Amino acid sequence: MVDFYVYYKVRSADAARLAPLVHAMGRRLAQDAGVQVQLKRRPEDKDGLQTWMEVYPGVSDDFDATLARAVGDAGIEVLLAGPRRLEIFTDLPPCA
Repeated sequence: MVDFYVYYKVRSADAARLAPLVHAMGRRLAQDAGVQVQLKRRPEDKDGLQTWMEVYPGVSDDFDATLARAVGDAGIEVLLAGPRRLEIFTDLPPCA
């Protein structure tokens, strides 16, 4: 199991339109794939942009295909100000 972190820029003017789409996508992923998404954003706007992050804890290594389908189905990419960037992290072994 790994954790997916997806971050992207959103025009501040589009944030109110994007949020319900991302929330709906998260509900669909929870229902269909048993995945819980955490939606976060940086507290400040910069140059009319917000930075948002989706966190998917404890997903399978191949979750990226499921997520890509969900993003396409949700139609959120038209409201983004640039690409979605994916980072994958895994837990370190516990200290001895």
